Amino acid sequence: MDDWRNGGFGLYLHWPFCASKCPYCDFNSHVAADIDQNRWRRAYLAEIGRIGAETPGRVLNTVFFGGGTPSLMAPELVSAILVKIRETWPVGNDFEVTLEANPGSVEAGRFRAYGEAGVNRLSMGVQALNDADLRRLGRLHTATEARAAFDIARAAFARVSFDLIYARQNQQADQWESELKEATAMAIDHLSLYQLTIEDGTVFGARHAAGKLRGLPDDDRAASMYLKTQDILNAHGMPAYEISNHAAPGSESRHNMIYWRYGDYAGIGPGAHGRLTIGGTRLATETPLAPAEWLTQVETTGNGERPRQAIAAHDQAGEYLMMALRLSEGVDTARFERLAGRPLDAETLADLSDLGMIREGDGRIAATPLGRAVLNAVIRELLP
Repeated sequence: MDDWRNGGFGLYLHWPFCASKCPYCDFNSHVAADIDQNRWRRAYLAEIGRIGAETPGRVLNTVFFGGGTPSLMAPELVSAILVKIRETWPVGNDFEVTLEANPGSVEAGRFRAYGEAGVNRLSMGVQALNDADLRRLGRLHTATEARAAFDIARAAFARVSFDLIYARQNQQADQWESELKEATAMAIDHLSLYQLTIEDGTVFGARHAAGKLRGLPDDDRAASMYLKTQDILNAHGMPAYEISNHAAPGSESRHNMIYWRYGDYAGIGPGAHGRLTIGGTRLATETPLAPAEWLTQVETTGNGERPRQAIAAHDQAGEYLMMALRLSEGVDTARFERLAGRPLDAETLADLSDLGMIREGDGRIAATPLGRAVLNAVIRELLP
């Protein structure tokens, strides 16, 4: 059996455009005044057809429109893509189609049309629930617009998630606690909660290097916010099924679970990565970052990818372990051994267990809450 079947098969489609570039963002996103959506439509449909020809008969479990800001896509474009996808692959009975959205009034007005096109899960980039922090984060919407957009989304989609950023400038633990309690009171069933990180190549990165990004919490205060997050969301029946993601049982992101369970996923669009098993060989795929370069490459060569790289079995084992340890369910040790050709080191496992970093049982190992807080160190011990 191909190992990817343990995780499933998904499709990630990258829309690279945003209305503005947030100062903390290091994603492959671009601001463009004029976008020929018909040209992009032709390119996306061609790439779906190309990858479909390599993976005939596979059951597709999920689709994820990421970005960028996919809620800037015309609903007709989303509809055409989903029609092509259903023509190309059989889809699972619990087929999940997620679209990322920003909660500005223009995007919110499209929610119903996206639902009619086949989107059944919306992921909203709210990031904060007060206007002062939204301005500091460079967001174009207000907290009032975010709440209104959420209500509209709830009426249009069976499943709605939203993102929040914590450890923001001058943010106190009690403020974060209040924000979380408001979020859980909004009938939300999935939350993605990310600590603000300062990345090189961003506006915040340049400000921080110049000593002009003041008020960031120290490590202890950020850790306190993280721990408080676990307490609050556990109490609300939304435990962390992954380090940064919380959900009510049954509301987990099925698409992201494909990544973390190390399934196969096709990546389409500028900057999209993938993992595809073809003819028994697992391949790493990637595409050019620049939108114009990717689009032109698809049009002129019929292939939007860079040359693929085969992934050695021991590297697959390492990727699987790094992804699966992010999950509360952890790593299937027999699966790791099949990929690596060796078991995990028993002495290392015993040491980590004694330190309270991992737990073992039922053929799996998983990071404890303490281990999750220092997960990179745990991984380094397991993959020297």
